[in-house]
Amino acid sequence: MKYEKVTGAQIPALGFGTFRMKGDECAKAVENALKIGYRHLDTAEIYENEKAVGNGMKAVGLPRDELFITTKAWMDDLSPDGVRKSLDQSLTDMGLDYVDLWLIHWPNPKFEVEETLAAMSKEVEQGRVRHLGVSNFPTALFERAVKAAPVTCNQVEYHPYLSQAKVIDAARKHDALVMAYAPLGIGACHSDETMAKIGAKYGKSAAQVTLRWFMQQPNVGAIPKASGYDHAKENLEIFDFELSAEDMAAINGLERGERMIAPDFGPEWDT
Repeated sequence: MKYEKVTGAQIPALGFGTFRMKGDECAKAVENALKIGYRHLDTAEIYENEKAVGNGMKAVGLPRDELFITTKAWMDDLSPDGVRKSLDQSLTDMGLDYVDLWLIHWPNPKFEVEETLAAMSKEVEQGRVRHLGVSNFPTALFERAVKAAPVTCNQVEYHPYLSQAKVIDAARKHDALVMAYAPLGIGACHSDETMAKIGAKYGKSAAQVTLRWFMQQPNVGAIPKASGYDHAKENLEIFDFELSAEDMAAINGLERGERMIAPDFGPEWDT
């Protein structure tokens, strides 16, 4: 496993995403992921699966300090009272005393990010949160966030078809991590000819090539989702080969500004 050391945190760069997983399917997927070797789990209040994530963790019974758990406060109420209640529920549902990384899931202009992060910082002081972060923050808003509190991570949509160069530069400037969600382009990378051609040289799949591309970027991680055991295992088997500079350049060349997740409430992104 590659670990990113940023702003006092040591974060497994390849995590296990749980978006759109629920109930027994989610619990089993988390259980399998931990047995395979994942140690970073990513969930969120809005996913409505934190109980299932907790059940998956309990089924394996690993020591808490071996796990890195990320969750997120939903954007509907980012007031001090709202985020405190969100954390209360997340900890209760997962059966945890603390989370390792707690993010603002999406920015909400109705709430000042400085006020929200000040309230979240109190939870760090009380030991219920180890590190703070944000998600879906463009660079200008990220710059405001890092002035308000130590921000460890900005989680954004990032894959070979969408450059996040400005977001990554800002993260590196402040010793933070960019964690990529939808890292396989919602499945598009599985059938990408460039990735498949590169993979043929190493005996790896297109998806493995894509995830390896993330691992070779400083201050970058990825949280692919895989509900099936085989795909989850395949996604983790990326630490026994290395892409060449030519390979990396070829993948970088796939960028086409394709944003696949763009809800109406999203922020105005960097161009």
